[in-house]
Amino acid sequence: MTTVDQEQRPGPPAPRRRSRRDEILEIAMGLFAARGYHGVSMDDIGSAAGVTGPALYHHFRGKEAMLVAALIPVSENLLHGGKARVAEHPDDAGAALADLIDFHVEFALANPAVIALHLHELDRLPDEPRRQIRRLQRLYVEEWVVVLGQVRPELEAAEARVLAHSAFGLMNSTPFLGGEVDRRRRAALLRDATMHALTGH
Repeated sequence: MTTVDQEQRPGPPAPRRRSRRDEILEIAMGLFAARGYHGVSMDDIGSAAGVTGPALYHHFRGKEAMLVAALIPVSENLLHGGKARVAEHPDDAGAALADLIDFHVEFALANPAVIALHLHELDRLPDEPRRQIRRLQRLYVEEWVVVLGQVRPELEAAEARVLAHSAFGLMNSTPFLGGEVDRRRRAALLRDATMHALTGH
């Protein structure tokens, strides 16, 4: 089976020239993750980003808008990237599962602040964007459920869903891991632990 070059594979967004808006958003997400949503003001964000209030509001209407701007694209990228990884292995569910795990581990290691926000701040969003994110998350989970059902046909769909959520909990623990272990080794440990949790080997 031919493989797709790494550069062509969906994954965490490729590096690109960052706009001032991107820089402000990254700073805000780091502050939210470190202090909590309510522990950060627009003035705090402006001070950390080196911009005045009017300049900050030129990019975002407020803190809610920043959360929405960060979390919806992430959920979309996870879904699209997961679908693409699965599609690369139409006849090999084991390889598809390994690729999904690799994809999510790399995402988790690259985006600890975003993961922390998903875990702790999602319910602060207005109803419509929160529902949109939850829907994208459910669709992403189902990609895992389908593949797990093929790898382990003895599982009911609900059981595969429980395992998928447990795997996300394991992989998404990255915001709480210290830096004692280098990134490459952390990725390998997370991949192995997740595969074992899902398949028993």
